[in-house]
Amino acid sequence: MIQTFQALFLGFIEGLTEFLPVSSTGHLLLIGHFLGFESTGKTFEVLVQLGAILAILLAYWGRLWAIAKALPSSPDARRFVLGVLIAFLPAAAIGAVMHGFIKDVLFNPWIVCMTLIAGGFVLLLVDGFPLKVTQTDATKFPLPMYAKIGFVQCLAMVPGVSRSGATIVGAMLMGADKRSAAEFSFFLAMPTMAGAFTYDLLKNYKTLSSDDVTAIVIGFVAAFISALFVVKTFLNYISSHGFAPFAWWRIILGTAGLAGLLIFG
Repeated sequence: MIQTFQALFLGFIEGLTEFLPVSSTGHLLLIGHFLGFESTGKTFEVLVQLGAILAILLAYWGRLWAIAKALPSSPDARRFVLGVLIAFLPAAAIGAVMHGFIKDVLFNPWIVCMTLIAGGFVLLLVDGFPLKVTQTDATKFPLPMYAKIGFVQCLAMVPGVSRSGATIVGAMLMGADKRSAAEFSFFLAMPTMAGAFTYDLLKNYKTLSSDDVTAIVIGFVAAFISALFVVKTFLNYISSHGFAPFAWWRIILGTAGLAGLLIFG
């Protein structure tokens, strides 16, 4: 059974880390392992993402509504929606086929620690490399670029990689500037996280008790509040400061996690 404090704490961490390139799943797995929250289970971790989904919908409601209204008359709006769909499909297909393997094999604290460290060094390299910028508007990437970002996002099925980190790095390597790369990761998060939420809920709703539902609601509220703060501040922060602080956090956390696993098991 998930306790109220655990649900509140984990929900806050989920929302705080979901849209940062630090891996929310990796954080929740390590917290569960070292603080004895493993009874929360993997289903809780997916279902509280609903709070983060609603946070980004609220933050981007104006732009989403404008795109929706423009669909009947604007080829650019239809092209962008098609681009998001194209980017979403690889993760949807691979995730559905490999769902059991991912959760049974890859949800492992050793894997999380190693991917956190590796991803941190990748972020440092990309952040400091003089990449050529050819794209500055997330709604106007070429369609093949949307498809490639979608396949890069699949790397985040390995816990610790980070969905937002993979899509941001992938987009930047394809010519996007930091802001548009991060913004597209927000747009792509909406169908990706909603799909994962729906899939997990359909598979596990019969096993959820009233206590589980209460905990999920608490985690949802905490995730919503913390995610809304991140969405409203992240783009401006990375435009000015880059990704180095997040890279070093990944490396420090992953290293501390490995040390903890070696000492405490």
